[in-house]
Amino acid sequence: MSTHKHWIRRITFALFVSVGFCLPAIAQDARIELSQRMVNAANDFIDTLTRFQANQGLYAFDDEERLNWHFIPRDRNGVVLRNMSDDQLEAAANLLQTFFSASGFAQAEAVRDLENVLAEIEVNGRFERDPDLYYITIFGEPDMDSNWALRYEGHHLAFNWTFVRGLGIASSPQFFGTNPAEVRSTSRIGTRVLAAEEDLARSLVDSLDREQRAMAVIEAEVPRDIITSASKEVSPLEDSGIAYSQLDSSQRLNLMRVIEEVASVQPAAIFAARMAAIREQGLDAVRFTWIGSTERGAPHYYRVQGPGFLIEYDNVQNDANHIHLVWRDFTGDFGRDILQMHYDSVATVYGPDHNH
Repeated sequence: MSTHKHWIRRITFALFVSVGFCLPAIAQDARIELSQRMVNAANDFIDTLTRFQANQGLYAFDDEERLNWHFIPRDRNGVVLRNMSDDQLEAAANLLQTFFSASGFAQAEAVRDLENVLAEIEVNGRFERDPDLYYITIFGEPDMDSNWALRYEGHHLAFNWTFVRGLGIASSPQFFGTNPAEVRSTSRIGTRVLAAEEDLARSLVDSLDREQRAMAVIEAEVPRDIITSASKEVSPLEDSGIAYSQLDSSQRLNLMRVIEEVASVQPAAIFAARMAAIREQGLDAVRFTWIGSTERGAPHYYRVQGPGFLIEYDNVQNDANHIHLVWRDFTGDFGRDILQMHYDSVATVYGPDHNH
């Protein structure tokens, strides 16, 4: 590593400490080790691509396409699973199993399998239903000393990871959806891919006493979808609901389980960094809001919002059998915060006019 890169890395690390992103040394080592494994898996995948596939799926890091995310069925830019050879599919599977936790990868695969269910139950549907109509797109050149990103996306899956010079990993926006939320026919009857995400939140709202319920449950029309939709950047929503500090000890534990369930689709090092940041920002400021009926099978929405993050969940469409679930970071989506820290550190070394 050059002397300049060494000092840039040290300065940026110091910035991480100053804003509360620093983890204990063992956790920091785990993040660096994960970053290297992700770099290796991404390059192994790239090495399998044909020239045509590379033209479809490889972009410059600063290309506007990097922010072009969505969770609906639509045409996408990237390398699509259904056009991959066996060797490419093997490399793609290794890539995705590196970027997800084991449970997260299983959940993503289960979401893809719901496309088979939709193909079976829909007659003359508007959309093509294909579990291989999912895309991998890479921005920049994967390396520990470069800025690069990876997107994995298709219907009801939208995951974005951003890497900044081996110093940080951003992992949002993160989106899961399920349609049906509960499979009520076909050979997969009874399947609920996002069961825990609903059941834990429902357990929390059911545990509230009358006074707590008056704070947490908002009398309003249930949103037709997550409020933030597929916005490229989001700000905190209305500061409503019941605060962590207003819950008893068992309810607090339940709220943390909701957060952990959504965060745990990420690898252990990213999960640990997310949870550490939430605690650093202050648990007492975390709020839980529920809108709609608390009866099973009725339309409902909930969110968990803290100073730096937002979880939104809704189950309204298709007779309340269609879930959308997103994790957003107010300053960290697409790595905006760590990118800015990196640029600031470069400016400190080279001056404000240096080409990043």
